[in-house]
Amino acid sequence: MRVIDLFSGCGGISLGFKRAGFDIIMGIDNNTPALETFKENFPEAEIFNGDISQLDPFDVMERLNIRQGELECLVGGPPCQGFSKNVPARNRFFDDERNLLVTHFLRFVEAIRPKMVLMENVAELAKAYQNGYTEIIIGELQRLGYHAEWNKLLAADYGVPQMRRRAFFLASRISDDSLFPDPTHSSDVNNVDLFNYDVSPYVNVWEAISDLPSLNHGEGEDVMEYPSEPLTYYQHLMRQESYGYLYNHKARKLSDIQFQRISSISEGQGIKDLPDELRPKSGYSGAYGRLWRDKPAPTITCWVFHPGSGRFSHPIDERVITIREAARIQSFDDGFKFVGSYNEQSRQVGNAVPPLLVKKIALQFRGILITQTNHV
Repeated sequence: MRVIDLFSGCGGISLGFKRAGFDIIMGIDNNTPALETFKENFPEAEIFNGDISQLDPFDVMERLNIRQGELECLVGGPPCQGFSKNVPARNRFFDDERNLLVTHFLRFVEAIRPKMVLMENVAELAKAYQNGYTEIIIGELQRLGYHAEWNKLLAADYGVPQMRRRAFFLASRISDDSLFPDPTHSSDVNNVDLFNYDVSPYVNVWEAISDLPSLNHGEGEDVMEYPSEPLTYYQHLMRQESYGYLYNHKARKLSDIQFQRISSISEGQGIKDLPDELRPKSGYSGAYGRLWRDKPAPTITCWVFHPGSGRFSHPIDERVITIREAARIQSFDDGFKFVGSYNEQSRQVGNAVPPLLVKKIALQFRGILITQTNHV
């Protein structure tokens, strides 16, 4: 079961499909550092580094020796800057060239005619421009003969320790079966249907990272050993592909003022709790925030390296979380290695789609593909 990943970045979507038993045959992106990480973790895949708007999908098929209609899955997350709520409304336009990358994704669908499709984007896309892009995406997929669905999914509902909400567009031309998996986790299991035994409580930050070595800022190594056995089921899950080694667990060295600010507050506190003499004149509501141990994290962004850009500080240690801790919160297992500078790795982690969430969708796809193959 083969997958081509458009706008692959470092490979969050690809990792989810790989862990569900798919073969990743190509990653396409124009971000060189992210593709280096992709290559590190998917050595069997072809890599194309370039602008997808200038790429002919028929050239891709020829390079991979696949014919129209043969590919099992085409997946990808077109860049979202044109839809993001972080961009002021006055600077968002329907025909922003960054939004038009969605249409290039659809161009590849039309040419390759994969059996199944996954496209991910920021949650704001779904309702953007009076549902304009949602109607275009679903309408075009239906025109091409696909059963198409869309939904906004919360990563925490699928076992990811993060309150990250994203829009997903799923399509199949081989089945009309439901494409979205049922949630596996809930914030309040006491109110879940009594007959649904498969729903668990949300995974919190401490369940995700408490087994990782405690560090001071500026400490850590590229490769480390675990200080203990896994303490939770989630930690056991994250270690399954690690072969006993821990990568990317280095704490960034803070400036004097950054360290003073973080060390002056406690778990769950943030910019509003800073002493007057240390509080910036302005900042994000979550700036300098320490994570809560007993809650899922807020959305991890590409600014995770900077304490003033969000709630990215460790709940106990006086530092920001490491790349590995951010990756754990994103549900990248410990066998996934990030390469590049610290800032480049931060962007890769923050821009990625949580692999564990994708794995749940990929398993749904796999079930449909197997069923339809057996019926042929």
